[in-house]
Amino acid sequence: MKPISSLSLIIPVYNEEDNLSLLHESLVSTLAQIDYDYEIIYVDDGSSDTSFTLLEQLAQQDTKVKVVQFTRNSGQTAAIAAGIDHAGGDAVVFMDADLQNDPTDIPMMLAKLNEGYDVVSGWRKHRQDTWLTRTLPSQLANWLISKITKVHLHDYGCTLKVYRREVLQGYRLYGEMHRFLPAYAAQVGAKIVEVPVKHHPRRYGQSKYGLERTFKVILDLFTVKFLHSYAQKPIYVFGSVGIIFMLSSFLLVSYLLVRKILYGYSLVTNPLLLMSVMFVILGVQSIFMGLIGELLIRTYYESQDKPTYSIGQLLNIRKD
Repeated sequence: MKPISSLSLIIPVYNEEDNLSLLHESLVSTLAQIDYDYEIIYVDDGSSDTSFTLLEQLAQQDTKVKVVQFTRNSGQTAAIAAGIDHAGGDAVVFMDADLQNDPTDIPMMLAKLNEGYDVVSGWRKHRQDTWLTRTLPSQLANWLISKITKVHLHDYGCTLKVYRREVLQGYRLYGEMHRFLPAYAAQVGAKIVEVPVKHHPRRYGQSKYGLERTFKVILDLFTVKFLHSYAQKPIYVFGSVGIIFMLSSFLLVSYLLVRKILYGYSLVTNPLLLMSVMFVILGVQSIFMGLIGELLIRTYYESQDKPTYSIGQLLNIRKD
């Protein structure tokens, strides 16, 4: 496995003017103690305070600082995606700008990465947030995500994570998808480990996220599950639904015919007949949607010459 020699820190920033100077000072102090080339990429997510002005000053004072400014607020996932696109390090570290993540955990996580892991995920074991509106919804979401993706982590929502750069390639992030990055990495065979990290109460500013974020995460989870299980064979999910509808229609019609033959009940006046016809229509539509999905998937892979597999290493094979 390729050793890590360089590091990219990606930090989304949205209205964190009171935290930035302290954060950068702590980062520089921590990174000075480890033997890696590094860059710090701050992504200003359309801040309306003086955050970008402070980032400009940091970039002028420190050549290792890179700044990406959005023209408008696009969300944490977009900020992380932009950071990945502009990162050049062998390892990529994500963390928040609100001083709740602790930079002193980074050396420990990098050491874990060098043990042979591809992803080191932070776990806020002693989380310093409001239990009812932040911690409890997060625990429920983590349990649900782990069950559905089969990638079991205690804390998907912890931004502090370290990745080998190669496991972040090949997919785009939308919505609230950044929290599902470990699940995406698992799809390409990444070795994932979770480690407890420190978590501090917010000192300045206010949290940008509320209870409504949980519902967005659940909706995105449906997308992740579909892409993980059925992206290459959509006919399996749509076809299965179609077959269930058509079998249900067959059973309803059979029931109605038995009632007609044995007891003389009318078929026409029974609402179950209409339901059986509707099930046939829905079943046919579902199967055709699956076939259309198959055509789209083939167009996607073949037009871009994308493989349907992911290679870890090549031995004695020359790559042209």
